[in-house]
Order: sequence, then structure tokens, then C-alpha cells
Amino acid sequence: MCNYFSDYKITNSNNIDKLKKLESWELAIGLNEVDNLKPSEYLIELTKDSIDNNKTYSEVEEALYTYYSNQDLSNKEVQKTLEADIVTTRIVSIINDRSFRFSPIYLKTIHKKLFSGAFPEALERYVGVFRDCNLTKEEPILHGKSVIYADYSSIEDFLEYDFNIESNKSYKNLDKLDFVKNISKFTSSIWQIHPFREGNTRTIAVFIIKYLNSKGLSVNNEPFKDNSKYFRDALVLSNYADYTNNIVEDSDYLISFFNLAIFNNSNLKPMNKITK
Repeated sequence: MCNYFSDYKITNSNNIDKLKKLESWELAIGLNEVDNLKPSEYLIELTKDSIDNNKTYSEVEEALYTYYSNQDLSNKEVQKTLEADIVTTRIVSIINDRSFRFSPIYLKTIHKKLFSGAFPEALERYVGVFRDCNLTKEEPILHGKSVIYADYSSIEDFLEYDFNIESNKSYKNLDKLDFVKNISKFTSSIWQIHPFREGNTRTIAVFIIKYLNSKGLSVNNEPFKDNSKYFRDALVLSNYADYTNNIVEDSDYLISFFNLAIFNNSNLKPMNKITK
């Protein structure tokens, strides 16, 4: 990820609050790179005001809406930058809000909070609601092939099933590897359902970070900040199989990612495109 804050210095290295805010903004900007979205220079200036406690998250968002009211929103590039700026601000706000509920309903809530007013008009009616059609998405890591996602008519049933399994799971006394394998499995499963038309990876990333935080774990923001595309590709590979070509689902990359994000263990496993 580009270092948007290279010229910004926190003069007091002991100012934990400012450092945490800076990390949150960097995380949010990094997550938007999953969809190749870059922030505006104006947002970067506003984030510095936020870090310095000169603006609340709501005031940053209000300033953005004022700014974009004078922009040509029919321009696709402007629309993409608006999405990046608004969603970045909301990711920071949600992650720093201590409220949490382990429920598919809260997954919907996060999606609605992230994307209301941020998507193009044609997608606005899909914000905060589960999709009503089936999807395919071309994945570069698969040379344009797609993961097979859950049928839209069974989204609620599948989510209920996965959430029930996770809620009945005990992490007590698990070693680190088994802990990471379990959280990787849950994340992979709900991502494969792909409950929303757009914004699934960002929504699920925010949900999982808050879920881990709710359990008292301090998630390392660096992997999400610098390797959000790796995160998405790891999710893809954990759900893609082509048995006729001897390709099976591979969760090792996702396990590697969470091992780094949760326990700061090892580097990310090098990833290559599927070759067949």
C-alpha cells in the first residue's frame, strides 16, 4: 500500500491514542484496495485532522459530502473515489466503536453502515440486504475463473448454520495453529456464502476484526493494511477446487494470513496464480 502519511509525524511517540487512530485509518485505506479503490488527497488531509482530534468521524464524513456535492458524480472515477473516501471513514468509525453482536444481522448492519450513500445509484437498493440473484466473479488469481458461491435463496440458512457452528466452538486450550485454523475456516465459510451483491470482503474483514477484538485479541492491522488483496486471494483459494485438474481447496494462505494478523507469527506464504 502507498504510504499516504509519509509526511505526517506524530511528535509524541507516547501518544497511544493518535498512533491507534493512524493505524485505523491506514487499515481502512488498505481494505479498500481489495477493490482497487484509492482515497482522495482531500480525505488524507481530513484524516490528519481526525488523528489530531480536530475532527470527529462524523465531521470528516460531513466534510466529504460537502466536497463531493461540488464534484461530477456521473464520472466513474469520481464515484470510485467517493466510495473509497466514505467507506474508509466508516471502517475507522465502526472498528473503533466497541459495540458488537455475533450474528448474521450484525453482518447486515456493518454492510449498511459501510455502504449507504457510497455505492452507485443502481446498487443502492442492495445496501444492507442479502442479494437476490446468483453471482460469478472473475478472479485474477484464478485466471478469470470464479468461485462457486452459495445460492441466493439459501443465504440466511447457510449463515445461520455457520454462525451456530462457530458459536458452539470452544477456543479454550487450543494451540495457536488450531486457533488460526478454526478462525480461518469460519471466515472462509461466510465469505463463500457471499451474502451481498458488492462489498463482501470488506464487510467480512471488518466483522472478523471486531469479532476477534470482542474476544480480547488485539489484531495486528498490518496484514489487512498492506495485504488486503492477499487476504481476498487467500479466501478465493480456500474455496476453489477443480478436481479434474487436481486442484483442491487450499486454506494454507488464509491460515498464514491470520497467523500473522493474530499472533504475529511468520511471513505470508508466497502465492502464485492457479496455472490450469
